[in-house]
Amino acid sequence: MAGLAACKPEIKETGAELKFFDIKGYFKADSTRLRIKAPMVTKTVNHNGKIETEQVKIQNWGTELEPFIASDINKPSWRDSYKIQTGINLLVYTAIDPDVKTRNIMIKKVGGKLIWITIYNHTKNLLYEDKETLTYFPDSLYTIKKWQHVRLMGNDSYDIKAVFN
Repeated sequence: MAGLAACKPEIKETGAELKFFDIKGYFKADSTRLRIKAPMVTKTVNHNGKIETEQVKIQNWGTELEPFIASDINKPSWRDSYKIQTGINLLVYTAIDPDVKTRNIMIKKVGGKLIWITIYNHTKNLLYEDKETLTYFPDSLYTIKKWQHVRLMGNDSYDIKAVFN
């Protein structure tokens, strides 16, 4: 249970306690850290089967990590929308509200340090269905996998894998 102390909710600037891990705050801070560090990454993009790989220096980490930031679940109206499960060094949020986009978040922390985070988002309505899986290993790699079906237009998918050099 030692790892659970690191999973305590953070306090927002407003003084209000966050019920869930501060995904938005974590990724905004990490975006700033990465902008300063300016690492090179090997980025592979697979868009509908067309694969491209290149060495890049990400210019805007906030934009690059936006899908993670947009998956923050600390909205007042969502306080009762997730079931929380904790284990040794593992924190899992599972949506109980069928209308929220972020369906599942798994966070592995050891000694207060984030080891990895995986987020699963899903949206479905009469016009489209969207599935997204986000995985982040700080200073190692991240993946963004997205599949979308738009009625009358068909499917679109892309996978992004970026490995820090």
